Amino acid sequence: MSELIKVRDELRAFAAERDWDKFHSPKNLACALAVEAAELLEPFQWLTEEQSRNLTEKQLVAVKNELADVQIYLIRLADKLDVDLLQAVRDKIVRNAEKYPASVFKGSARKYSET
Repeated sequence: MSELIKVRDELRAFAAERDWDKFHSPKNLACALAVEAAELLEPFQWLTEEQSRNLTEKQLVAVKNELADVQIYLIRLADKLDVDLLQAVRDKIVRNAEKYPASVFKGSARKYSET
């Protein structure tokens, strides 16, 4: 059993123990995910590029907590929609490789539609 499946099952149990499943609709989970992703920006607000690469321990703890929240809601949403998250990522990597061939985009931040 993969670690992702174990975490998914832990999150299922956590929500079930609190009778939260009734609130965990795909819409609500997507909204919560968006909120948590926005909260991930807060520790980086006003930092320079260099500072963002060298966080203080306090800043890193804040980032870790927000990353965990994002991951939790992402896993719950994928679970509710019966999406194999790891396969979806693998599929997306293949599509991105087709859209962004290294021979064309290496070292470039252009979007594929700008070629």
